[in-house]
Parts: sequence; C-alpha cells; structure tokens
Amino acid sequence: MRYLGGISGRGVLKCNGEEIARASYDFDGFFKKSVGVTSCGEIRASAVALKGVFGRKDVQLLTDDGRLLDLRFSEKALLPASDVAHVDVTGELPTAHRNWGH
Repeated sequence: MRYLGGISGRGVLKCNGEEIARASYDFDGFFKKSVGVTSCGEIRASAVALKGVFGRKDVQLLTDDGRLLDLRFSEKALLPASDVAHVDVTGELPTAHRNWGH
C-alpha cells in the first residue's frame, strides 16, 4: 500500500440525494494494486447533522470542487454532541498522485 497524500476542503453532506448540511473534510489517500485508490479521514459538520446521518447508507459528500464521494462511517457509535466523524471514502477520488497534497 502506498500513501498518496491528503485532500481537504468543504462541501455538502447528502443522504439519499437530499442535502443535509455543509461539512468540511480531511482525507488521506492510499493506493493498493488489488483495490486502486482508497481513502479515509474525518468529516466535520454540526452535531445535529452528523447524528441524523450517522450509520445510514447512501451518505455522500459533494465537494465544492465537484467530486461526489461516498462515505461509510467507520466507528460503531457517535459521541453525543460530536461534530466530527471518521469515515471510509470511495467515489470520485483523485487517481493521480499529484492531485493529493503532500
């Protein structure tokens, strides 16, 4: 597995196609021959918004630069009033090493 770097920014948190809230993100990217590009990291949104989508399927982040990313929560529980959650990310991730920050 090779570390590609990180990406961060802001976007719109969505669930089942419905806009839920603005969110920020900070993800790390990795390349593995058998899988391709994978990513994980944190999203930050209001505690109410995160509580509303935590553990649900069809959660996505539409980044301000136009990437649609699929999110899967990696934790079993969300702490009360938490505005941060750890996620595994798939979807329209950058594929070139140069598009990930270092």
